[in-house]
Amino acid sequence: MQMIRSILGIDPGLRHTGWGVIRQDGQHLSFIAAGRISPSPDLPMAERLAALAQGLQEVIRAHAPKEAAIEETFVNKNAASALKLGQARGVAMLTAAQAGLAVTEYSANKIKQTVTGFGHADKKQIMAMIRLLLPLSGDLAADAADALAIAVCHAHHHDILAANQHLKVLA
Repeated sequence: MQMIRSILGIDPGLRHTGWGVIRQDGQHLSFIAAGRISPSPDLPMAERLAALAQGLQEVIRAHAPKEAAIEETFVNKNAASALKLGQARGVAMLTAAQAGLAVTEYSANKIKQTVTGFGHADKKQIMAMIRLLLPLSGDLAADAADALAIAVCHAHHHDILAANQHLKVLA
């Protein structure tokens, strides 16, 4: 019996948080929806984070995903930027977890490798592969395409992770 599930991919950011929802039916993936949440940069930090949480809550309510995947934090040369990204990631992870979604993290290289076959692919390559893999997704902002790439990565790797976790329990 094939498992049908919906997956929310999240590409966190304070200026733009991309999101994408796909449906997985066995090996078949289909596009559900994608977009981005863009809090006003004029708002104080706490209000921007609250707007991000509210936007993600609306996406989760509207599309009812069963799982979520997010990009891991990468080391940034600018410490202030890394800290701000970490705050956005934290809000995204908390919002998904509070909605009852299991949240899995993937490195940027793993996401790129899974979607394009090259761990150092650029944004244009990711966008092109998402159009090929999910043709109904259309023309997307880079953040939304990245979020769909994260969801696709999760669809391909989740069963492997679950099997490995099961083996650890048995050991």
